[in-house]
Amino acid sequence: MWSIVLPLALLCARVYSQNHNAASMTINSDGSSLYATKLGLAHNDNNQISALLSKSSTGAISKGLALDNVNGHGLSVSQTNIPGFGSQLTGAGKLNLINNNVHKLDANAFATKNMPSIPQVPNFNTVGGNLDYMFKDRVGATLGAAKTPFLDRMDYSAMGKLNLFNSPASRVDLNAGFSKVSSPSFNTNWQPAGGLTFTKFW
Repeated sequence: MWSIVLPLALLCARVYSQNHNAASMTINSDGSSLYATKLGLAHNDNNQISALLSKSSTGAISKGLALDNVNGHGLSVSQTNIPGFGSQLTGAGKLNLINNNVHKLDANAFATKNMPSIPQVPNFNTVGGNLDYMFKDRVGATLGAAKTPFLDRMDYSAMGKLNLFNSPASRVDLNAGFSKVSSPSFNTNWQPAGGLTFTKFW
């Protein structure tokens, strides 16, 4: 599951800011949490290179680099260590399709190479993406899917987003929706999921 959740969380957490730095904390409905930081390393009027660092309550630690464009496009690469599993290498991209004072629509995609520490399990890949829509930066929705061919597994998610507070220095967002897993050996019905995210900019 972390091969899907963590890259998408990092994609959603990245925000181009004139302050060039951001830190966020997400508390999920299942009791887990994620802490993420983006620190600007270099920038000009159009682009910013940042260092990424995150840690989840499960002990997974991720570090990487991101390139963000003022027009809303972005690229990133990150490496994640997951206790009891092994490591992951993820490349991700974001393409802004619509961005005005009313509507914002982004297309996100990622590819993850999973490298289990168990010798009997070979390296395998997970690919996926989502469409992320926001209305007046207040209300939005995200539809996502990810595929892991080695496990013959598909993960689906449909989430809504509500901004509860927004200022130049910080924001608070509520996310709620449903997720589903489909595979020959393991299937779930649509299960509720959600979280509350606090982001600080400086």
